[in-house]
Amino acid sequence: MPSCLYECHVMHQRFTPAAHRFVYRIFLFGIDLDELDELDRRLPLFSVDRPNLFSFRQSDYLKLDGPVHNGASETAAPSSAIPLKQRVAAFLRTRGIELGGGRVTLVTLPRVLGHIFNPVSFYFCHDRHGAPLAAIAEVTNTFRESKPFLLGTERLVAPGAAGAPAAFRHREPKFFYVSPFSDVDVAFDFHLKVPGAALSLQIDDYTGANRMLTSMLTGRRESLSRSRLAWYALKYPLLSLRIVALIHWHALLLWFKKVPWFAKAARPADQRDVHQPHSSLHPGRPRTSP
Repeated sequence: MPSCLYECHVMHQRFTPAAHRFVYRIFLFGIDLDELDELDRRLPLFSVDRPNLFSFRQSDYLKLDGPVHNGASETAAPSSAIPLKQRVAAFLRTRGIELGGGRVTLVTLPRVLGHIFNPVSFYFCHDRHGAPLAAIAEVTNTFRESKPFLLGTERLVAPGAAGAPAAFRHREPKFFYVSPFSDVDVAFDFHLKVPGAALSLQIDDYTGANRMLTSMLTGRRESLSRSRLAWYALKYPLLSLRIVALIHWHALLLWFKKVPWFAKAARPADQRDVHQPHSSLHPGRPRTSP
């Protein structure tokens, strides 16, 4: 089956204004969205849209039909209640990309005992011939706000002569509050290799020409089998809660290092196209672009 697991290392390294580096291990699912029903049937520990140890709730992803802060409200966005692949196709279509029956692989961590938190979920979209078509990086912060970043074929770098996989490359200002130690107008620089036997995803933060932070996710592909999933459940218990705990622990370490801190409510006008806006951004009065 195309669906798989990836056992990964996550590395964050800050270069300025204070050096800070940490590495931890996780595992992620690489879910072919055409295989959800089959995965639900054959994996005892995994369910789709119902409770289990690992629960994949389609409504947790690409929720574009709710309020949006400081951006064009997508009134025609498909309901979060319809299948996720249809929402991915609709999102691409509004941006001039036709999925045309191609496959979508979502690299993510579903709910663990009902709890979910993904700093970034990655969608890799292929056309019906299997060629890379687009990538979507859906970034989520600890306020449960989200923002999708689209990388289309114009951002695709073809495979190298030595057999290096195709990769999507793109840099743009994030205009999104991800960390109190990173201002909202820092630019994200994406380098997303199309997953295969290995996973290699990198997002750097830039201020002008200066790289402030690099975040890398690397791993190897494993089969999505009953035994492998059971082993990872034991090896990485309560993984989503651990990720949140690590984020807050390293935030505390950065605070001790006196890295400048930015309040979320300080610059609401510079936070754009934010979905599921937090109360600090006045969700009852979402601002829309002309």
